[in-house]
Amino acid sequence: MDHGTTITQFISEEQHKAPGATGEFTALLNDIVTACKMISNQVNHGALVGALGTAGSENVQGETQKKLDVLSNEMFIQCNEWAGHLAAMASEEMDDVYQIPDQYPRGKYLITFDPLDGSSNIDVNVSVGTIFSILRCPGGVDRPTVRDFLQAGTQQVAAGYALYGPSTMMVLTTGKGVNGFTLDQNIGEFILTHPSMTIPADTSEFAINASNGRFWEAPVKRYVDECLAGKEGPRERDFNMRWIASMVAEVHRILTRGGVFMYPMDSKMAAKGQGGKLRLLYEANPMSYIVEQAGGGSITGRERIMDMQPQELHQRVPVILGSRNEVERIQGYHAED
Repeated sequence: MDHGTTITQFISEEQHKAPGATGEFTALLNDIVTACKMISNQVNHGALVGALGTAGSENVQGETQKKLDVLSNEMFIQCNEWAGHLAAMASEEMDDVYQIPDQYPRGKYLITFDPLDGSSNIDVNVSVGTIFSILRCPGGVDRPTVRDFLQAGTQQVAAGYALYGPSTMMVLTTGKGVNGFTLDQNIGEFILTHPSMTIPADTSEFAINASNGRFWEAPVKRYVDECLAGKEGPRERDFNMRWIASMVAEVHRILTRGGVFMYPMDSKMAAKGQGGKLRLLYEANPMSYIVEQAGGGSITGRERIMDMQPQELHQRVPVILGSRNEVERIQGYHAED
């Protein structure tokens, strides 16, 4: 029986097309796939193995860590630290750069990751996921520091996410479009099920946390008000609104059927001295790479996210991404403001 193209086969075939390919990148992606399979298993059995609830610790963002956040972080590190593909790692759940232990060889890549995005949804059984971004380690660097991770999103070698929902999926880009793979539990392999994913340029669906409406900047308020006005308003059509509070689930919906996801800058964040809500290196850059490779757009409101020069390891930014024509409209509103 033909089970279809596995993710390992797909990645390997892509690498064979690259001049001078050594197989190291393929092996790194395989280690990431293994980590996501392990996290998926833990998420699926969370309550059964006592992994739900909080761990009694806080991450660098000051957020209470869920047990599964901590476990997922450990699993991701354990699967990727030993094989010699990485020079160092950076996680949303860790204050500092994670150095590869001395007993293991070091490789030429860096990875940033959010081991369990949307984890506030875990206890209510809503989809969560893992996000990752692969960068090249600058030449001649043996022990990477924070500075080596502060690369613009345009420098990414690959980005992807795993979605732990009714089925477990892996969505991946290496700069040649976006492909989706579904985990076949019977054989334990991700199978190519969504080749060449593209985001429709137009949409009638947007996602935003409307409870923050009173804090929004004028361009975002204008856009949402126009959508809510429906057929009778300036947009002359009805819009649907969604909000899952899990970025992986939000982006996956947009990749599947179009839409716009917004976590914009607002006065509440500005008062706290925050540059936005989502993390540039762990969430915004990898998701922007995926969305752009699928034909969509991704901006802060005023500029392309992937053009930004990161200043800090845990820097936060506003994010507006999705169907290109809507993103361009929102950027136009910001330019007029």
